[in-house]
Amino acid sequence: MILPHWKNKLYFGDNLDILREHVASESVDLIYLDPPFNSNATYNVLFQEKSGEKSAAQITAFEDTWHWGMESEYAYQEVVKEGQRKLADLLQALRTFLGQNDMMAYLVMMAQRMVELHRVLKPTGSIYLHCDPTASHYLKLLMDAVFGARNFRNEVIWHYKFRMMYSERIFNRKHDVLLFYAKSLSSKLRMNNVVEPWTREEIIQTRKQAIYQDEDGREWIWMPGGRGHSKNKKKYLDEITAEGKALDDVWDIPTITSSAKERLGYPTQKPEILLERIIKATTDEDDLVLDPFCGCGTTVVVAERLKRHWIGIDITHLAISLMRHRLHDTFGPDLSPYEVIGDPKDLSSARALAEENRYQFEWWALGLVDARPAHDKRKGADRGVDGYINFFDDNSGKAKTVVVQVKSGHINAAYVRDLKGVLERENAPIGILITLEEPTRPMLQEAAAGGFYEPEHFPAHQYPRLQILTIKELLEGKEAQYPRMAPPATFKRAQRHRKSIEDQQRLV
Repeated sequence: MILPHWKNKLYFGDNLDILREHVASESVDLIYLDPPFNSNATYNVLFQEKSGEKSAAQITAFEDTWHWGMESEYAYQEVVKEGQRKLADLLQALRTFLGQNDMMAYLVMMAQRMVELHRVLKPTGSIYLHCDPTASHYLKLLMDAVFGARNFRNEVIWHYKFRMMYSERIFNRKHDVLLFYAKSLSSKLRMNNVVEPWTREEIIQTRKQAIYQDEDGREWIWMPGGRGHSKNKKKYLDEITAEGKALDDVWDIPTITSSAKERLGYPTQKPEILLERIIKATTDEDDLVLDPFCGCGTTVVVAERLKRHWIGIDITHLAISLMRHRLHDTFGPDLSPYEVIGDPKDLSSARALAEENRYQFEWWALGLVDARPAHDKRKGADRGVDGYINFFDDNSGKAKTVVVQVKSGHINAAYVRDLKGVLERENAPIGILITLEEPTRPMLQEAAAGGFYEPEHFPAHQYPRLQILTIKELLEGKEAQYPRMAPPATFKRAQRHRKSIEDQQRLV
């Protein structure tokens, strides 16, 4: 049962640790997960400009390549020694069949998490595992071992219509698989009657009778009167459409096109209608939904809109920042209270993150000023630009740019002079230097000598051209100074939704 003071939660970190340390046993009503796997791919977050065009910057959010090593060996031994007998036997058999390779490393990682997901799921709960043919057959074996083969409910096929190219080697791939399991087949298992609309063509094909029209053009057919009623009755097609048909296990739902309003540029982003169907089918209002591989947050956004409680987990600060923006852009003041757990809240934890992973620290620090990363630092020199903030202060429709640098180590006045040179090269009116350490007096003097940016159309407003912001100041609420005449065009804004009864009752 969710407590009255419950706050929804976004966790930053490894979902295995978070599940073990923060999520109570039998507390979750629905789990949806779309774990990454593609042994030759690197997934990137594509940050888009306000116009919808893709940015040149492709930022690595995670690399879903799994390699067998000591970490995999320790995880394997943990599951075999401490896990369920069936799961231990299965992993040993798979290791004999597959050997010590990348696929085996992936399956061991997933086995650990499946055990924890089974633990946190309520006896009346359900889990949907989203996967592609690369590993779906192995993952089904894992789920049979952890959740029990008798608790398997459906293999749902998400069919989408795109990629019509001809290939000499394969048929066009047009579906993903969702493995749907129950925690147990108890009489209290949650399963709601979710329907989808009939199309006019389906009604005609199914009823196999003539279509009539009223004077106003409204179409109708004769329906059998049913038991105890000898006369047929008039039924309008729009009424039949609204009543809907029961869902089967093949869902024709289009993918998100590049021009779709909900498209945020995240490469593995799933359409909201897909998650809406899952959440409506197997939860009620105020139930708790968990997504341990949260990505750009489609699950939590749909759960929020449908008035469910939610927990989202992701291992990158990029994803957490993207989800925060998406939630606030989508719901505005209607957004339910939530908290971000695992990101630095004070200077000491910020230092710890910088020491552990400077890339994650940089992405987190950029998020403090709502800046988007400018590049993937692991794939080339940064040329003095770690992030950008786009803003508008005139009616030209062309954004101006704030250049952002992040420094986690020793700093001196040379960094400010370098930032000044970057502004000139990039033709940017404002530059921000985010530092973990306190700036020196020469740094402050160098920044002050940079003068002010004064917008042409607002001469009474002045903004320092060179700004130094410490992590301590940002955590205390200090903000970057730049014109805010329009919302920053840093992240592509999510479509605004209102949580309403009508939205709740909308057919999918």
